Amino acid sequence: MSAPLTPPPPPHEHSAQDPWQPPSGPAAEASAGHAGKSAYPRSGWWDDQDGPGMKRELREAAVILVAVALGGLLLGVMWWWLAPRVPLVGEVAGDNWAVYLKDSEGEQGIGVDGTFTLLALGFGAVSALVVFLVRRRGGVPLVVALAAGGLLASVLAWRLGVWLGPAQDVMAQARSAGKGVTFDAPLQLSAKGALLAWPFAGLVLHLGLMSLFGPRDPEDLPPDPHVPGAGS
Repeated sequence: MSAPLTPPPPPHEHSAQDPWQPPSGPAAEASAGHAGKSAYPRSGWWDDQDGPGMKRELREAAVILVAVALGGLLLGVMWWWLAPRVPLVGEVAGDNWAVYLKDSEGEQGIGVDGTFTLLALGFGAVSALVVFLVRRRGGVPLVVALAAGGLLASVLAWRLGVWLGPAQDVMAQARSAGKGVTFDAPLQLSAKGALLAWPFAGLVLHLGLMSLFGPRDPEDLPPDPHVPGAGS
């Protein structure tokens, strides 16, 4: 048997343009130096990457909640000062006292609830505007703090107004004033739904301000047709 006349092909050599050839030179050293690093930076839930981290948002939300809730003190004082008075009159039959409305067709009781509701709506709008101007980025903790703070402020205002108003013991007031003498009824909030006026107004106005004047996400630019591969 005779040996083949065609010699075996030489081993394949990588050309300079071979895409599978590992890079050499400074680029290879730079690539090797960053080989152990991720292409995307690690960002934790509590870290500050693109804005305030969750810790900072929670701190700001706590401050806003307390500040809004303390605004209920001013609401309570204004409600006590501006709310109409409900006149009562005491009558006695023997040793028994009875208290009646002096004006049975009067609308002072409705005016008390209406005054609280209107004031709460105004305070809710002002609190939403101030919060938006202080922190335009918004965020879920801030919205929750605004709503919870408004509800706490309403409850605080309600209890403060009742405490500042006339005494709750109407019989004692009637005996102190005397038979047939008009005196003011205790300050009461009959429509408890008015407590939601502040948080409702705050949330609605804050949502509107964020949608109109809040920060916008950057829009994606169209691909440049002059850049190879941009349209693919």
